[in-house]
Amino acid sequence: VCVCSLLCMWCFTARVDHVFRPFPGCQGVYRSVGAPAQAYFAETFDADSLDRWVLSRAVKEDDADVHKYDGKWWVVEEPEKQVLLGNKGLVLKSPGRHHAIAAYLRTVHHFRDKPLLLQYEVHFQKGIDCGGAYMKLLTHSDDLRLSQFSDVTPYSIMFGPDKCGSTYKVHFIFRHRNPRTGKYEEKHARQPETDLSEYFTDRKPHLYSLNLYPDNTFEILIDQTLVKTGSLLEDMDPPVVPPREIEDPEDTKPSHWDDRRHIPDPTAAKPHDWDEEAPRLIADPTVQRPAGWIEEEGPFVPDPEAQPPHDWSVEMDGEWEAPLIPNPACAEAAGCGPWKPPMVPNPAFKGKWRAPVIDNPKYQGKWQPRMIPNPAYFEDPQPFRMSPVGAIGFELWSLTGDVLFDNILLCDDLEMAKRWTEDTWGQRKTPGILEQLLLATAKRPWLWGVYVFTVGLPIILFVSLMWPDKVKPCNKSDV
Repeated sequence: VCVCSLLCMWCFTARVDHVFRPFPGCQGVYRSVGAPAQAYFAETFDADSLDRWVLSRAVKEDDADVHKYDGKWWVVEEPEKQVLLGNKGLVLKSPGRHHAIAAYLRTVHHFRDKPLLLQYEVHFQKGIDCGGAYMKLLTHSDDLRLSQFSDVTPYSIMFGPDKCGSTYKVHFIFRHRNPRTGKYEEKHARQPETDLSEYFTDRKPHLYSLNLYPDNTFEILIDQTLVKTGSLLEDMDPPVVPPREIEDPEDTKPSHWDDRRHIPDPTAAKPHDWDEEAPRLIADPTVQRPAGWIEEEGPFVPDPEAQPPHDWSVEMDGEWEAPLIPNPACAEAAGCGPWKPPMVPNPAFKGKWRAPVIDNPKYQGKWQPRMIPNPAYFEDPQPFRMSPVGAIGFELWSLTGDVLFDNILLCDDLEMAKRWTEDTWGQRKTPGILEQLLLATAKRPWLWGVYVFTVGLPIILFVSLMWPDKVKPCNKSDV
């Protein structure tokens, strides 16, 4: 009875929502989320402006061309296919153009004894042909100018989805400083083994998260599902720490070194009846020329009725030759022209003689240069301690426009990241029946009366039917 009552209430609420809702479908209404005070960076794009963001005015130079970062960004747009009414995001608008935009952190992030937690949402509203949607954590420095943000601006971490051709990737790249040379080198995490194509092609928003811990481990999650885990010391290409030993570049193989595993048998000799000159194919000796074959006649003859064109000049065009036509004399014959028997394999053919191969008794194995200490070797037990981060930015090129970004968070507190995820990404989850009933009362409080009546009446009827003797009629003797 109670289940039926709940279903009735839910159906009634759904009907009311259908009547009062201005848009078709089953979208929820977006609830604005406040930025955590202790987060290094938090952005929901709920405001209708990009006041904290700086558009790049730099130019991008490659081998042959100079490109401006003239791609358009919009922050006031809602997704083309609404999931949460009123939810807005930063939208990359211009296909085939270079885009760059960045914002400073609340305070500089230093890699010390707390994790780095980065997450943001990406929505390929029109799919993606070729392009990236990754984010850069820009390295803090006194001369960092976001108006000049470009592909050569130093970054500490690059993270996010990227696709070109048939390759689908989620990048995690960090720039590591070589303690011996002071130079920086990019270290790439190996790609997840799972198929990532659906995240690029389903045209739905997805949540990308990077968790980086002080013990040099990392996690990559998509939609809160772990797709990759690893170590900065063991799962990066090229490795953070170079090998202790390397092959000696000056070592050479000795002239007497025999690395042939097998050799021709020196004791073998070619048999006396081995004919290396015998052809592979010979004329079939069992076939005779067909009867009626005319060898004196060719299969084609000049057309006797053909005439040279009226403008043909022997001086200019050379001697004119009539086109060839099938020889009429061969019409009834088995064939015309020289007859040749078909070719068949020669039973006497053996080819060039080669001695059989035997194990080399002088084989010394594959030669390898000796190993020497690597002069470039160094130890770095804490690659987690990267260059500090001062800003966050997108520096992108895409063949497909309308890529939407939303709900960016950079912090060092796991509980804060969990609450942020529940408050933002959690709004996209479809509520259950009870949750939908409670949400409906927020907009229409009078539904509480409907709920009480719908639940209370079946309970009264159930008690009356199950225990009728408990309800006695009132008579005058009882008064």
